[in-house]
Amino acid sequence: MDKQDELLQEVEELAKHMSIYPHNLAPKIATNLECPVNAKEELLDECEAMWKKLEECQSKLTLLGTETLTDSDAKLSLLMMRVKALTAECNQWQKQTPEIISTNPDVLVELGKEELQKVNHDLEMVLSIFKARNKKLKEDLKREQQWLEEQQQVVEALSVIEEEMKNQVVQFSEKRAFQELKIKMLKIKEYKEELSSALGEFLEEHFPLPEEDGSAKKKKSLAKEPTMQLITLHEILESLINKLMSAPHDPYLTINDTFWPPYIELLLRYGIALRHPDDPKRIRLEAFHQ
Repeated sequence: MDKQDELLQEVEELAKHMSIYPHNLAPKIATNLECPVNAKEELLDECEAMWKKLEECQSKLTLLGTETLTDSDAKLSLLMMRVKALTAECNQWQKQTPEIISTNPDVLVELGKEELQKVNHDLEMVLSIFKARNKKLKEDLKREQQWLEEQQQVVEALSVIEEEMKNQVVQFSEKRAFQELKIKMLKIKEYKEELSSALGEFLEEHFPLPEEDGSAKKKKSLAKEPTMQLITLHEILESLINKLMSAPHDPYLTINDTFWPPYIELLLRYGIALRHPDDPKRIRLEAFHQ
């Protein structure tokens, strides 16, 4: 097994040297017309010598492995050889340090050019990728701006509709309030007419005019016959109410011959009407609503 270790160590050193050279370096330099012939031949000779040494070590290692293998521990030996090979390769990569491939300046120049071309190619690819990405971002930005403009137009349209709806709601509310007020006024007017009709029926039944009552006729025969037609108590009350509501600052009503005096005394006695403090011929209705 000592010979195997020596061969593996030698293979490791050769692989270390061979790994320094880029893949397919010799064919590339051989096809480059600018590289001097001496540099090409020198590099090719070095590569061929290393490959020969590597092949020799590989053949020796194969023969040596065939001789040492036995039927009892064949699998174990193969596994050990594989482990050593992998360990040698791992150590080689861990201990590897940059070394100059060749001292020939022409070879170094060509290698530098090749490396720069590779870097340039990679940078061009990166640039193309970023250009494509930038183009896509511009398209996305343009699409988002268009979408934003559309949304702003929608918002403006909705704002106009909202203002119109508010105006319609206000107009509808005002119209509805006016209709409700009108309905209430009609109901009040109907209720007033009902009250007025009921009051008129009550007064006609219990407080008729002198011509319609027998006792009144007896008094009429004794008294002087009136020259003007008398108005009913209902009409007197309506006149007093209308005067109070139409002219609250001057609610007094002037008494004339159409007012039957007993009606006036009745209203004054029960506090329904009040006499003017300065003019006894003027009366007003008591302000029950105040």
